[in-house]
Amino acid sequence: MKKDKQEKNRENDLLKEEIKAMRAHLMGLQQTIREKGLPIIVLVEGWAAAGKGSLVNELISELDPRFYNVFSPAAAPEAEARYPFLYPYAKAMPENGKIMFYDSGWMEDCVRKLLRREITWDTYKKRLRAVNEFERQLRDGGYLVLKLFLDIDKDEQEKRLRALRDHYETAWRVTEEDLWQHREYKLFGKAYEDFMDKTGEVIPWHVLDGDKKTRAAHKALKLLIEMVEKALEEGRYVGKPFEEDFPLQKLPKLADVDLSPTISDEAYKKELKKLQKRLGELHNVIYRKKIPVILCYEGWDAAGKGGNIRRIARPLDPRGFDVMPIASPTPDELHRQYLWRFWKRLPRSGHICIFDRTWYGRVMVERLEGFCSEDDWKRAYNEINEFERQLTDWGAVVLKFWIHIDQDTQLARFTDRQNTPEKQWKLTDEDWRNREKWPQYEEAIDEMLQKTSTENAPWFIIESNDKKYARIKTLKIVIEALEKAIEEKL
Repeated sequence: MKKDKQEKNRENDLLKEEIKAMRAHLMGLQQTIREKGLPIIVLVEGWAAAGKGSLVNELISELDPRFYNVFSPAAAPEAEARYPFLYPYAKAMPENGKIMFYDSGWMEDCVRKLLRREITWDTYKKRLRAVNEFERQLRDGGYLVLKLFLDIDKDEQEKRLRALRDHYETAWRVTEEDLWQHREYKLFGKAYEDFMDKTGEVIPWHVLDGDKKTRAAHKALKLLIEMVEKALEEGRYVGKPFEEDFPLQKLPKLADVDLSPTISDEAYKKELKKLQKRLGELHNVIYRKKIPVILCYEGWDAAGKGGNIRRIARPLDPRGFDVMPIASPTPDELHRQYLWRFWKRLPRSGHICIFDRTWYGRVMVERLEGFCSEDDWKRAYNEINEFERQLTDWGAVVLKFWIHIDQDTQLARFTDRQNTPEKQWKLTDEDWRNREKWPQYEEAIDEMLQKTSTENAPWFIIESNDKKYARIKTLKIVIEALEKAIEEKL
């Protein structure tokens, strides 16, 4: 017995020495991670009292704190519950060259809500699909993702929970939910296994023996170092395009759209007043029923997006909507997966967000101006469809408007802007450059419309040679969609 104990002590001392060496090695790799712009996510899940926080501390102990962060969803603001369930995790996405440690994450969120019956089995399955999509998009965008699960048996959990509760300084760390989990250990065990089984194909799970803390830390460090060294040697992963079979709506090509519809001034004023009054009424209802609404505007330069948006926004309560003008990405946005800057701008439930330009820049300007690779923009059609499906699964109304004009109308509006001092700020050299590429843009837009007008998040081509006609048509589409969403909530 004494010999066995001595042998275990020697083994433990050896593991500690190796851990010390691996920490130093990981610290040395950190500078190369920064130089290569490699973004890394380490997700640490596991049982209550399994030592998740301790493991994270082991991993970060020698790292430069300027280049890593730790995100604990338990400390996230309660208001984030009014966003899509992946919102806090997507928002916490690290920039290139940094490491983000998630102290629990999307597994715990899904499993606990399912077992509490806060979400249905159908919602749970949709969340599993969303998790796989989210992880695959991270991987295909060049992120390294390491998923760890700390496992302990029921007796060990009971011992640790009791030790925490018996000490004044740590009793607060044991929650009623932790005790409930312990009572329902078998139920949780099956749920964790089911989650890992259904979310381990894209990025595998690594189960660590939480009963042996030193060995768990050793294995976690070894996995992380091996993953980083392989990525530094081979370069960032770039996913290949593929297309899921989304239910799509058939739209005409832009060249085939009749742009002649108009409306008289008298009819416009009458319709505008009536429709804006109705939209204002509906805004109150969607706020009470917590229905999120996302309106996406794209269109040719000078097509009338701004005026169209103003007519939508005019009757809305300013406390319940935002307009998000999307310009060129900032440096911190460029250094993250391209959907990050839209995840962080999503509305909370019951609010309206109007995007003036959107994530579709990926398959238009970024495609044509060479700001991303061909694999990147070809992959984006499916990624965007997945993103929008996650929004509508959450309960959002998602409507997308292409504000359409012909080239002659655009030239006339450009000329008017150029010759009117108070409008000159609207016209830029980039507008003229884009006009020269009209045929290339039209081809890209046609492909975008055909591949991303899904039944759950449809595109609407808005004829805008007559701006007043375009505004009335858009208002009618928005009102009809909101009325339908409210009716489905009854």
